[in-house]
Amino acid sequence: MNPYYDFVSEYSRFAKEGRTYPLGNSAPLPRPQVAPDAPKVLIFSPHPDDEVIIGGLALRLLREAKWNVINVAVTQGSNKERQAERLKELKNCCDCIGFGLVQTAPNGLEKVNPKTREREPAFWTQSVKAVADILAKHQPRVILFPHELDWNSTHVGTHFLVVDALKTLPPDFTCFAVETEFWGQMPSPNLMVELSVQHVADLITALTFHVGEVRRNPYHLSLPAWMIDNVRRGAELVGGQGGAAPDFTFGTLYRVRRWSGGKLEKVFDGGRFLSCAELPQGLFG
Repeated sequence: MNPYYDFVSEYSRFAKEGRTYPLGNSAPLPRPQVAPDAPKVLIFSPHPDDEVIIGGLALRLLREAKWNVINVAVTQGSNKERQAERLKELKNCCDCIGFGLVQTAPNGLEKVNPKTREREPAFWTQSVKAVADILAKHQPRVILFPHELDWNSTHVGTHFLVVDALKTLPPDFTCFAVETEFWGQMPSPNLMVELSVQHVADLITALTFHVGEVRRNPYHLSLPAWMIDNVRRGAELVGGQGGAAPDFTFGTLYRVRRWSGGKLEKVFDGGRFLSCAELPQGLFG
């Protein structure tokens, strides 16, 4: 017998079996007590579901550092008939995983894409102000938002929306800027964060509360495979060409910089691997 046949057949079996598992019926997952003055982490999510897809680092900051993680719902999707339902699903997801939730507008922002930024400056400025007001109110230690090449037009639009909002804030405003990827791979990530089996299982459990979306496309079941591939890529993109791969099974890739003096600045040389044995707050000292 070829052991790799069994290896692949088990992957296939679980991928099919996972389609029969229940969606959105888990009790809230364990959440640590967060102090009122704990540092804040804002996740600027282009769509409801992005908060947990790329939220591995945020989850670790919540659980291990006891920082206050808040998801900012930049949009509630482009289908107006589904926006109210998607907000309800998002609330359930955030309640499950332990993230706070802030809306940018009653139904989310509209037309968050590069074309709007270029062709409708007055409309774009209103959206920029909504994001800038949230940043000014919460004064986050860390923000997460998509990188500028994340393919999906709303993801790319969210990148520029956040950067444009940062530029409107006072010169002394500072925070760590963590760029994320999902649809389009980052050419230059500088951080790979290891996630445990428990982390990944909990992120998938929360993701299933986006019931309408995962019924349409069960992408929650491919999340482990994506995170495995992140480790393959990150071993060399973050660790250096030809470098030894860390002993991670699951990981998420990020690019960490600091917003300071009205611009993004490098915070460390080379790349970093953050294992489950290390505390994540050390990245943001």
